Amino acid sequence: MKKILSIITLLFLLSGCSNPLPEDRLNYVGEWQSKEVNLLILADGTVAYKRLQNGGSTSINAPLQSFSGDNFIVGISFMTTTFTVSKPPHQIAGKWKMTVDGIELTKTRE
Repeated sequence: MKKILSIITLLFLLSGCSNPLPEDRLNYVGEWQSKEVNLLILADGTVAYKRLQNGGSTSINAPLQSFSGDNFIVGISFMTTTFTVSKPPHQIAGKWKMTVDGIELTKTRE
């Protein structure tokens, strides 16, 4: 029983290990949406993602671990997901856009 409690405590502590976004990446912060994707990135490194596809959905709620170029890596320990950013945040006609995993997203709120 003590071992199980130790494992649960460790997992709980790891789940809170997000890395705040660096100053040069604060333009990633906000809620980004398309018809099938909702992506929320907070300045403290919290990431929430949901994608509707083929009658099902995929969701991830995990801490941001790091950036690799424009891409960002989300997850805990060895269970991570890389979000491929082919077009980083940029403005078009006063609206913020970003293309993640081939889908153009629009920032709907900071």
